Amino acid sequence: MSHIHALEADTNVEWRHDAAPVPYRTALMEQEERNAAIAAGTGRELIWMLEHPPVYTAGTSASFEDLRNPQFDVIETGRGGRYTYHGPGQRIGYILLNLAERGRDVRGFVHALEGWVIDTLADFEVKSWRAEGRIGIWTRDIDGSEAKIGAIGVRVRKWVTMHGFSVNIAPNLDHFGGIVPCGISEFGVTSLERLGLDVSLEQWDEAMERRAGGFLAALTGKE
Repeated sequence: MSHIHALEADTNVEWRHDAAPVPYRTALMEQEERNAAIAAGTGRELIWMLEHPPVYTAGTSASFEDLRNPQFDVIETGRGGRYTYHGPGQRIGYILLNLAERGRDVRGFVHALEGWVIDTLADFEVKSWRAEGRIGIWTRDIDGSEAKIGAIGVRVRKWVTMHGFSVNIAPNLDHFGGIVPCGISEFGVTSLERLGLDVSLEQWDEAMERRAGGFLAALTGKE
């Protein structure tokens, strides 16, 4: 079931969250339709929080040697980046915004998106950061090593964004073993659950919505 309402911080943006997993191809088709509608001026901007059944997706920079032992379908997508895994217990945020009206700055959009995830993780007392030369959101794993807790992958078409981020709340981390996540083999992946935190998808969504105003303001430098 989908729950949809206007985002309190910006009522021009539709906030949607799904309780049940949404098949990846279904979500991709809906994104493409909404992207076109926003560009044409006939659809509202959208922030969509959801999860997928287990799937690997290939970005535009995906390299075949990064497929180690894929256990699930591999779907090509138009987002940037390489291979990643999506599955239950991982929260996805698809961000469909009109950058023509929000600064026309793709780098600034990605930076603001990363900052939104980092700030939300901090609300759960998880320190995380960007890492030079490594796309994604990073933190300290239980053994003290650096590990990825969130992935970023976006596409911009006619100044309207698609795709967005994923954050590992409580997925099966073994499923990442079928690929080299984002092409980075020397670092592992972690999750809030692995770090000892019991966070529901609903709690995560609520925390992100509280922080959404800051994210949108950052796009136009009005923080």
